[in-house]
Amino acid sequence: MITLPFAARTDGLVGSVIDSSTSLLAAQTHDIVRFAMGSPAPDSIPSQVLAALAAEELTRPSSYDYAATEGDPMLRSALLESLRGTSDETTDDRLTITAGGMQGLDLACKLFVDPGDLVVVESPTYTGGSAVALSYGAELLEVATDADGLDVDALEEAVAAAGRAPTVIYTIPTFQNPAGTTLSPPRRERLVELARRWGSMVIDDDPYALLRFAGTEVPSLRAVAGGDPLVFSVRTFSKTVAPGLRCGWVDADPSLSPLLINAKQAMDTCANMPAQRLVARFLAGGYLTEHLATQRAVYRERKAGMQAALSRHLGDRARWTDPDGGFFLWVTLPGVDTQELFPAALAEGVAYIPGQAFSPAGHFTDALRLCFATTDPERADVGVGRLAAAM
Repeated sequence: MITLPFAARTDGLVGSVIDSSTSLLAAQTHDIVRFAMGSPAPDSIPSQVLAALAAEELTRPSSYDYAATEGDPMLRSALLESLRGTSDETTDDRLTITAGGMQGLDLACKLFVDPGDLVVVESPTYTGGSAVALSYGAELLEVATDADGLDVDALEEAVAAAGRAPTVIYTIPTFQNPAGTTLSPPRRERLVELARRWGSMVIDDDPYALLRFAGTEVPSLRAVAGGDPLVFSVRTFSKTVAPGLRCGWVDADPSLSPLLINAKQAMDTCANMPAQRLVARFLAGGYLTEHLATQRAVYRERKAGMQAALSRHLGDRARWTDPDGGFFLWVTLPGVDTQELFPAALAEGVAYIPGQAFSPAGHFTDALRLCFATTDPERADVGVGRLAAAM
């Protein structure tokens, strides 16, 4: 048998349990309540508006041409206008349009992570983010989170124990994936202070902030840092409009623009032009504001419905987070190995992501992530009932 000359980096290609669940669920033939994927429900995607806009815009041959690597001017202009007045308000020279948030994370790690570099990740954290860092040879340092997000005191202690400063700190500061928690304003300030002391890049992955349905808005890390070059912000339309568009952006110091363009040209030349034009028309037409208002109300109801179902079916057997927005509940089931439970749950007709998937070191064996955004309260009650039956 021929031995293939694999690159050393293939050892760090760990993939994503979450993304793999799409194929797993597609192979099932029985009814399954799907709490696994972190995406809007089909009934939450503005498909009719998008279809109408496509009928107008996507008849133009120019919508199928190559786009500028930094993004189509039509989308860049519409995006800048839609961000005006928010804590993510920015300038044209800071924007690069990407093929979704994942490409933004990949660009950040491509620019700032060398093999052996120390990269801090939250514990638990989004598997896609940690997987990208590992693919560039990072050594991951997991730091605990609590109800106020990343524990910055624990971060400082962990870095001191490691004996070296992290090259990158990866954080999901708002309605965190998977825990649903939000980094408090004082901790945001402290995180920026620590990054400045250490000279560490902060990858600010914040796809859920626009989906706040309760509580008080907090400033973005970008706003807290005042445009500091050490903060590299990654955003996406996957959670607010539709994941299949694969359209997002990064907000970074203007000095990084040439490097970002070079790195992106070595990946895909440009993001999908028809999708860029479609999103541009959606933003310019003012549809996003109304769509977000509708979705916030829907997600508030669905979160409450899932929590009610957890209380009804699991009662004192479980505890869970109470986010003010986003998509997720983080559920802890003391004494239950959620990885071992998964096959029985799938057989019962309910899917979730086991907690271990969100820790490179395999922590959180008694936890799981449920996405409440995809399921109405009645269906959520069915799914949680099936989970209880599996237990």
